[in-house]
Amino acid sequence: MGRPSLSERLARQHAEREAAHARRRLLAVDQRDGVCLWREGRCLLDFASNDYLGLAQHPAVIAALCEAANAHGFGSTAAHLVSGHHRLHVQLEEAIADWLEQPRALLFGSGYLANLGVIQALLTTDDLCVQDKLNHACLLDGARLSGAQLKRYPHADVAAAGRQLRSMPARAALLATDAVFSMDGDIAPLRELAGLARAENAVLYIDDAHGLGVHGPQGRGSAALLGMRSDETPLQLLTLGKALGGYGALVVGSDALVEAVLQGARSYLFTTALPPAMAAASLAALHIARGDEQRRLRLHSHIARFRHAANQLGLPLLESATPIQPILLGDNARALAVSARLADSGFLVPAIRPPSVPAGQARLRITLSALHEDTQIDRLLEGLDAALRSSKVTSDVSGHG
Repeated sequence: MGRPSLSERLARQHAEREAAHARRRLLAVDQRDGVCLWREGRCLLDFASNDYLGLAQHPAVIAALCEAANAHGFGSTAAHLVSGHHRLHVQLEEAIADWLEQPRALLFGSGYLANLGVIQALLTTDDLCVQDKLNHACLLDGARLSGAQLKRYPHADVAAAGRQLRSMPARAALLATDAVFSMDGDIAPLRELAGLARAENAVLYIDDAHGLGVHGPQGRGSAALLGMRSDETPLQLLTLGKALGGYGALVVGSDALVEAVLQGARSYLFTTALPPAMAAASLAALHIARGDEQRRLRLHSHIARFRHAANQLGLPLLESATPIQPILLGDNARALAVSARLADSGFLVPAIRPPSVPAGQARLRITLSALHEDTQIDRLLEGLDAALRSSKVTSDVSGHG
């Protein structure tokens, strides 16, 4: 029997994606102007961005970026532990640790790199990693990279997480969860998970990529929203690429855990450090996010406005008190059709399909920003209602054909 053909397998996979309406396509953005996204000469109102506080184009952030680039150049030129660790990196780490009231922070190139590195650095093949089934892919990939035994519990099921931890009492354990789930928009039962981790002598690791800047006093995140103490959150992932509008991520927590990550995370040790100018811009964004409560209140007003109107219209909305507002449609083809109709009406709302979500749970993922206007949200809701009604009629007609 001959060697299987990789090219033939890839061709079959491509055909299967096309048949299942699951192929992804890159669409280039020409320019952004607030929530107006220009593509091929058209302005689409952007309801797909994670720029929750509208800081990606804030004048103070751009000024900090340009000033630091003029002073320090384009790149860091090396890994952190060689010669790439800049004073601006230190200042950003200290500022985020102070904001989160944690002893220490460590800067990574991205949230994906951070989650790969954290779990790989802390766990070995003799250990246990217990995770929510809806965790972001990078948390799951980090566990696989570590070689630890990975067990996944049904979404937000604390009792099931407890059973999985207790199933292997002889193994050191990490309990990992998203704080805000990126495709559903709901918040994990963090307080209950913290209690479980304490009872089972496990380390709780929280990925709060979508909570920082959005929730809690001074925008300190999901754990702060729930009134949790810093000692209840020994290790957290916080991204610079969502509410802070930039790029990169930080791991914050106890000195011992952060030091272990620094010493052992391959995705930290063996990659070039973030450009110093990016750190300077993130510092500027951090100060705005921490201090501008009106911006945060405006965002939450938009969330309430959208949910109230969507419920009145009877839209298939998932439960979420965050800027992530998913409309569950189920069918890949219908999700694509509704997204395309919205684009024709001037709105960018992506269709999210497997494997980003479970099979049969395709959806529209709407994200709200403090930059949106009330009238823009109202227009989106009108467009959604019309597009969903049209897609249902089309589906009914094709079903009777």
